[in-house]
Amino acid sequence: MHLHRIAAAIAIVLMSAPAVAQEWTEFVSKDDRFTTNFPGAPEVTESTYKSQFGADLPTRVYSATRGASRFSVTVVDYRSIEKILTEKSKSCPEGAETCRGGSNPVSSTGAGYWKADLAGAMVYATWQFIRRDSVVTEFVWTNIDLVEGHLLHLTNKDQSRTYASIFMHENKLYIGEATVPAGEPEPGLFQQALGFIDENGRSIRYQTLYHNGFPTPPRSR
Repeated sequence: MHLHRIAAAIAIVLMSAPAVAQEWTEFVSKDDRFTTNFPGAPEVTESTYKSQFGADLPTRVYSATRGASRFSVTVVDYRSIEKILTEKSKSCPEGAETCRGGSNPVSSTGAGYWKADLAGAMVYATWQFIRRDSVVTEFVWTNIDLVEGHLLHLTNKDQSRTYASIFMHENKLYIGEATVPAGEPEPGLFQQALGFIDENGRSIRYQTLYHNGFPTPPRSR
């Protein structure tokens, strides 16, 4: 009887271990062409994101929790920015260049400043973190599979920690955010997992640095 109980206990431990190990799983979004790790299946919500020059852009937010920790990837679709801001510029007062922007094809701003909005999307998203009532403890340039981005670490008032990563790929803005309670380890399983995929679901890695808005470099895979 004693041996039977020991065997049963071992079986329970062995059956439980894979469940713990599998709690973090790879999530694939074919709609927004990215992969990352989440603690379980994320909730997906539709939203809008107001860009620097006032465009309301379609957005999806992928979010999950693990205990008191929160994880999300926000994907903002900038592909309609030219159309939205060009239309918006038509209602600006005559001669108001700061509102209308340049309509000339070689203008650096574009009608309604759509070119500036698109080019500055990562900087603007980064600024939204910096202006929070938190202390920025790290702000660096980074890349994932040679797609350039920004990385920030913040300490919040309650001493929780926020880890943010911001990338731009094929005119979509990706904002990864993880907030963990004070004393918890860095969320490396989430923070280092973001990747980009093509229309066939295959992972993308470039041979040289990818800068959104510039010619796309060849892929190494």
